[in-house]
Amino acid sequence: MAGGVGVRVEELLAAAREGLDRLGPAEAAAAQAGGGLLVDIRYAALRERDGLVPGALVVERNELEWRLDPQCEHRAAEATGHDLRVVVICNEGYASSLAAASLRLLGLHRATDLAGGFQAWRAAGLPVDTGDVTLAGR
Repeated sequence: MAGGVGVRVEELLAAAREGLDRLGPAEAAAAQAGGGLLVDIRYAALRERDGLVPGALVVERNELEWRLDPQCEHRAAEATGHDLRVVVICNEGYASSLAAASLRLLGLHRATDLAGGFQAWRAAGLPVDTGDVTLAGR
């Protein structure tokens, strides 16, 4: 950080993605079918507008680390251990990469994200639920 200037967000994103095995929609669905945890971090207005991935855990982005850290007293019941396969979903696959990298720093070594986010999931014709949403830990 020469002169107090940090990296650009594009550089931060590229660095985060270097350590991720990003999944496409079909791969994310297969991960879920195999016991993986899909985590939707989109904000409420997007979930209300577009719907949800059935079975995904909804966690606000600002609470993600608290809810997914298996050692945290505020964790979601689904945060069963560091070996859990977590696939983070945002709207288009940008914020989810940064979030998955953060989860890896917590020791969730199998955390990754959905390339293209919810929009890619929907475009692939995978199921979307338009029912009510309950936030993790609520």
